[in-house]
Amino acid sequence: MGALTDRAAGLLAAHRWAAGPTLVSTMASGTAAATTLVIARGIGAAAFGQFTVVLSIALIVTVGMLTSLNYVMFQELPRAEPGARPALVTTALLATLVLGAVVFAAGLAAAPLLTAVLGVDTRTLAFALALALSMTLNQLTESFLRGLKRFRLVAGLKLAVAVVYLGAAACCLLVFGVRDAEPYLVALIGTNLVFALVSAAGFEVVPRSWSWALARSLYRHGAYVTAIAALTAVVFGVDVIFLNHWAPRADVGVYSVYNGFPKRLLGVVFTDGIGLVLLPTLATLDKPAVMRRIARLAPVVFAATAVFSFAASTVFFLLVGGEYPYALGLMALSALGIGAHTVFNLQQVALTMDGVRGAKVLIGCLLAGTPLALACQAALIAWQGLIGGLVAFALSNLVLVAVVTAVSARLYRPAGASEVRG
Repeated sequence: MGALTDRAAGLLAAHRWAAGPTLVSTMASGTAAATTLVIARGIGAAAFGQFTVVLSIALIVTVGMLTSLNYVMFQELPRAEPGARPALVTTALLATLVLGAVVFAAGLAAAPLLTAVLGVDTRTLAFALALALSMTLNQLTESFLRGLKRFRLVAGLKLAVAVVYLGAAACCLLVFGVRDAEPYLVALIGTNLVFALVSAAGFEVVPRSWSWALARSLYRHGAYVTAIAALTAVVFGVDVIFLNHWAPRADVGVYSVYNGFPKRLLGVVFTDGIGLVLLPTLATLDKPAVMRRIARLAPVVFAATAVFSFAASTVFFLLVGGEYPYALGLMALSALGIGAHTVFNLQQVALTMDGVRGAKVLIGCLLAGTPLALACQAALIAWQGLIGGLVAFALSNLVLVAVVTAVSARLYRPAGASEVRG
């Protein structure tokens, strides 16, 4: 235990450089979260429901446009020779631009089918596709800066863009009195694109260095992570689409405040709060020991996150007020779902850090648990609407946690366990 403590202390000392960029990035994410609350309060539950539907569709489409090249850049750029980095950046950027344009055009061409399936109109679908393309470019260019270790630049840009977005939203609400979701979607798309354009100052693009062979290699590298991202985007994004089908639009907005906002806040904590230290640490630790430790800590993580989510969401509801009714029972359901979701996220991160083996295990678990989770969501939301959505989210995460725990206990046994058992 002492050795483990010493190792953790050493890792924290080695990552002191991350304190400043992490603080600024967290401030940027907090500003973006505050903007979401401002918009939710200002435009009302029904319009915020439309905002949420567009965002949910965009998050799913982003997986296909980005194909996890941002994760590939996190790994490839730091270990590449300086002379090879422009080719990596150029190939990833041009390939993503082409693929993103193709997906955007294909989505518009298939609008008659997609709008019927998703329960939206063509204009909403177009906004979702445009938002997905802007988010794709935002995440990819951010990965370039992080891969090149320009952490201060990316943190400063994120904070500046978040402040601009907050200012634009406040201006629309307070000066022009806009109560429609579309201007805020336009502002979000615009700030994503501004970030991507300005971030180009931090990396070099050399069109002549484009390589088809390198593009194939990058896409192969990201295939496993893309499969995981696609499955998780569906299982944790389709609940809003189900609600949009079977519940009033205002309920979609209320559900987003109960469930979507805490879930995104949790993502911020993982990405900007502890990710810079947690991911390298998990990558170097013994995986069977990590999975056993996560299994032992799961009840504590679940309880702590549920309590935090309950308290934080109470504050959110005091801020947004108005059309967003506060109910202790709904808040408790939301907290249970967020607690289970945190445990699953921790399992997911640990398995992803085990390379191809862990990715295959996680994909298998998702393929096994996703059909049951989606059936649960569809049935409960069609039956009980908002309440059914909150119950279904909690049950979906519990199903996935149970599957991952059972499979990990079998596959990540300590050395010699099978011989002893035999």
